[in-house]
Amino acid sequence: MKIFSAQQMRMADEATIKSQNISSLELMEQAASRTFDLIHNKLQGTPMLIHVFCGIGNNGGDGLVISRLLIEHGYHVKTYIVNFSDNRSKDFLANYDRLKEIANEWPVQLKSEEDFPEINYQDMVIDAIFGIGLNRPLVPWVVSLVKHINQSNCFTLSVDIPSGLYPDKLYDDPNGVIFANITVTFQLPKLIFFLPQTGVYTQDVEVIDIGLNREILMQTTGIAELITKNEIVPLYRNRHKYGHKGTYGHAVIIGGSYGKIGSVVLAAKAALKTGSGLVTAYIPECGYDVLQTAVPEVMVVTDDSDDNLTEITLDFEASAIGIGIGLGTNAKTAKAFGDFLKTKPSKLVIDADGINILAKHPEFQDNLQPQTVLTPHPKELERLIGEWKDDFDKLEKTKEFSKKHKCIIVIKGANSITIFQDQMYVNNTGNPGMATAGSGDVLTGMITGLLSQGYDPLQAAVFGVYLHGSSGDLTAQATGFESLVASDIISNIGKAFLELFKTPNIPEKQG
Repeated sequence: MKIFSAQQMRMADEATIKSQNISSLELMEQAASRTFDLIHNKLQGTPMLIHVFCGIGNNGGDGLVISRLLIEHGYHVKTYIVNFSDNRSKDFLANYDRLKEIANEWPVQLKSEEDFPEINYQDMVIDAIFGIGLNRPLVPWVVSLVKHINQSNCFTLSVDIPSGLYPDKLYDDPNGVIFANITVTFQLPKLIFFLPQTGVYTQDVEVIDIGLNREILMQTTGIAELITKNEIVPLYRNRHKYGHKGTYGHAVIIGGSYGKIGSVVLAAKAALKTGSGLVTAYIPECGYDVLQTAVPEVMVVTDDSDDNLTEITLDFEASAIGIGIGLGTNAKTAKAFGDFLKTKPSKLVIDADGINILAKHPEFQDNLQPQTVLTPHPKELERLIGEWKDDFDKLEKTKEFSKKHKCIIVIKGANSITIFQDQMYVNNTGNPGMATAGSGDVLTGMITGLLSQGYDPLQAAVFGVYLHGSSGDLTAQATGFESLVASDIISNIGKAFLELFKTPNIPEKQG
């Protein structure tokens, strides 16, 4: 599913108005009516006081339509106009007049803190103050209004995006943003729903189809792609009857040091569970007995050192290599890693201490082969690309690094984002329980396992991240978040594959 910028959404609106030969007012009615339908289906006439806060632009116009439809369907509604400026959009004014024609009481004008209404916990708020049209900081009394709404702790629904958020940059004031229980967004998701600093302002997002022009949606390249099952299923490669272990590649996991051999165990198991025909672990001598015991299906090669790798030399051809987990960063290990990169290994995944070594030794970065996959957590990413001002700056700096080194970077987090040059892929699987030791090692093994089977590096990264999160979600259903551990994620990789082709249960027709 595509993610559009605010400008691209405006272009889609204009193309729809032109192709369908409708007015902007009719498009507003269409969008707001479908938002009302969602609200009505959830409330089913539940008696409560609904406060509708409307700005004076087109988002406010949406709110006025929703308010009118709620009143027409018998809901107890109070409508407020947030008068932060003298400029009003023409569609707002048209819907303001329509609402006045049917309302028992006209909308209340808010101009200062003295006008704020009482909002009780059992009430509902519909936030239609700004939407994606916000282009300047909120005036102080409107910030106070936002705080007033948030402090009520009542159920809050935002129309398109929570008011106070910009669609393409960080907010001005973290206290001046609506905390929405749900955001009903138009046609396509927005990037801000998936970034740590801005995603926290809505607990849930519902994307509704408002009938925008299909041709322009198909032809326009979005700023990012939201990865769902629909995007993943076409990537899956069926196995054929006469395949054998050599058909599905030989993955090598390189890493480990004294006390950190478990990371290699996790990555090697994950590579196997993801489908590698053969897996070899390349580790220091201290991990030999551990690997042979913990993962009997994995072959083991050791270097001559006991506690840390000091040489990385493969005397066989690997289909794909994952390196860095538990590796350590001492001088001899770092030199071995740098010498290894000079051999120009392709189909390579670098994680953990491999990334830390790259950050300490920028000269090693020149030996990265095109489409090498890096999987940093936030602190490792910061060491690699430098500090960032905010999440938007982080994405731009990551793109710059990716372009310079032609590499693929997976920014691990609540919605892991895979970046290859200007392309961004936002993952929608995973849960807070996966914030646990070893989870990243499992991901490294999974991506390496997919690479070994012949998946394109970008496909392997996107597919691996999705599958990793899906396995974590299946695990959390059984364990809860707190008790989820990395080994559990590995145990459910098979179920995650099966989930790709599982059709939803359709209730049988009664009577």
